[in-house]
Amino acid sequence: MVIGDIERNPTEVVRVSVSEYKGRKYVDLRIYFKNTEGEWAPTKKGVTVQPEKVEEMLALLKQAQAAL
Repeated sequence: MVIGDIERNPTEVVRVSVSEYKGRKYVDLRIYFKNTEGEWAPTKKGVTVQPEKVEEMLALLKQAQAAL
């Protein structure tokens, strides 16, 4: 399930989605690019976050935001 995209540049986005693997849900943050057909396609660049690590990830992102 796609949650949303953040534009990285005109040909790339960071896509936030929830996926399932072996019956377990994960949050996936992955870079997508526009392929030759003009459709978004995933790259190998990204990270999959376990459900129990989402709160920790959010806390670290808030700390990074405060440091900007």
